[in-house]
Amino acid sequence: MTFEEYLISKKIDRNLFENSDSDLFHSWETMFNQIHPLSFTEQNKFIVNKIRRKFPIKVDPST
Repeated sequence: MTFEEYLISKKIDRNLFENSDSDLFHSWETMFNQIHPLSFTEQNKFIVNKIRRKFPIKVDPST
């Protein structure tokens, strides 16, 4: 699983996240590439929810 796939699975908009908080984005990306995705989720469980609310993937209402 790539970091981009992980963000999609967590319903986080990658571009919005990267452009708005690039330091956190890059630190997460580095950490994600070094550990298992489940470990990453466990370590960042509460922060993931905050990021998801802050940078949600926009859903097209026509689909």
